[in-house]
Amino acid sequence: MFETYLGIPTDYVVIGLAALVVILLIIMIVDGVKLSRLRKKYEAFMSGSNAKSLEDSLIFRLEQVDELLAANAKNERNIESLFKRSKYNFQKFGLVKYDALQEMGGKLSFTLCMLDERNNGFVMNVVHSREGCYSYMKEIIDANAVVTLAAEEEQALEQALQQE
Repeated sequence: MFETYLGIPTDYVVIGLAALVVILLIIMIVDGVKLSRLRKKYEAFMSGSNAKSLEDSLIFRLEQVDELLAANAKNERNIESLFKRSKYNFQKFGLVKYDALQEMGGKLSFTLCMLDERNNGFVMNVVHSREGCYSYMKEIIDANAVVTLAAEEEQALEQALQQE
């Protein structure tokens, strides 16, 4: 009758082996296509370059990265220094124009308040009259005047303090 191999008819064994060969052949073709694509990409990557020039290019780029890191660290130090110094610069301002003597018109007199980050600075009052121009300075420490302020000076100080 039918020949058997380990209790399985040989026809089935042959068909199973043929199917296995077909599957392995398909896998081999797929791998060949993938290898071909990879080879093309590799050749495109390496075209016009030899290994030495590629290495030189990588070394050059790494040196550029090192230079950028050093420049960035220097910029960070400079920015930190600028922030430290800016605390002592005048950052808040108040200006009030007024007519001091009610005789000239045009509001030629003014009060200027200038404060730093810690609310230290000064109030400058400039009074214009027919006889001349007079200016007065009053020191401000921690948002408080050392001497009594006039109404316009108080107003200029308040304007400056509102700029928090």
